[in-house]
Amino acid sequence: MSSCGLIPNQSCHCCSGWKPAFGYTSFSMAIPSPPNGIAGVIDEKVGQYKPMAMDAEQHLAPTEAIAELVNIVAQLRDPKGGCPWDLEQTHTSLIPCMLEEAHEVADAIRNGDDNHLSEELGDLLLQVVLHAQIANEEGRFNLEDIARSISAKLIRRHPHVFAEAVAIDSEAVRQSWESIKASEQPSSASKSPLSDRLRSKVRGQPALAGAMAISKKVANVGFEWNTIDGVWGKVQEEFEELKEAVEHEDQAHAQTELGDVLFTLVNVARWCGLNPEEGLAGTNQRFLDRFSRVEAALEGQLSGQSLTELEQLWQEAKAAIREEADDKKISN
Repeated sequence: MSSCGLIPNQSCHCCSGWKPAFGYTSFSMAIPSPPNGIAGVIDEKVGQYKPMAMDAEQHLAPTEAIAELVNIVAQLRDPKGGCPWDLEQTHTSLIPCMLEEAHEVADAIRNGDDNHLSEELGDLLLQVVLHAQIANEEGRFNLEDIARSISAKLIRRHPHVFAEAVAIDSEAVRQSWESIKASEQPSSASKSPLSDRLRSKVRGQPALAGAMAISKKVANVGFEWNTIDGVWGKVQEEFEELKEAVEHEDQAHAQTELGDVLFTLVNVARWCGLNPEEGLAGTNQRFLDRFSRVEAALEGQLSGQSLTELEQLWQEAKAAIREEADDKKISN
């Protein structure tokens, strides 16, 4: 039975005109059905999912759209008449695409552009469906397995919503989530289980995000400075070591010390409740906004200009952007 609740036939606008594509022999394989127990008890110790009331149009629209996307991707991967590029792709070859799309989603969010955000989320969704299709062709898992797994996880890790547990604030939710997550991990004889989990967690993350994850986890178990003054002291210490390595023209050592400086600055961010990734992304954008004005003022002729002239144009660009921002605040 399909997710719309009907065996595919022409009477259902969800299924009308639907034709199985490569890798799928029925409509129900193309679109995931609710996870086991989604309409009832998943686990007596966890809780029960109660579907929210919605009319037929609300329910069918996303189901139909996702089924269409899954079918399109399956046809793109069909050895008979599919797309040569799509057929060449593997989980590994798609890693850069997945990362690029995730970063473009973040950029759209930062810029507050709903149309762009919708488009980029679609591109990211395509990556999920592509990976599901590749795995389905190899008989490993499919989109249904992915949806069932995340649904079950959400229910399992939200006992304050789906069971009788109580969470008075977001911090209580976070602690509960981590506790449940830890209980789900297989038992290990390792003498350094936290380090093992952190290595696994940060392996695929950008370095700044990984540093923040490590910093938070080890601080939670007491590996922490007593005050922020200790963090600032460590920053100064690492800066001095970096300067010394650079002065001695020791490239390998300087690279190591640069990493230490950045890791310590991530700890400053953690203490201050700041996001280093967002901070650096904002700086990149501000630099490009200012630099583009300098470049425009020189009509693209940057080479041969004196440092004094470039600095003057830079300061003028900063002032102009600040004035425009102030005017915008006033008009709003």
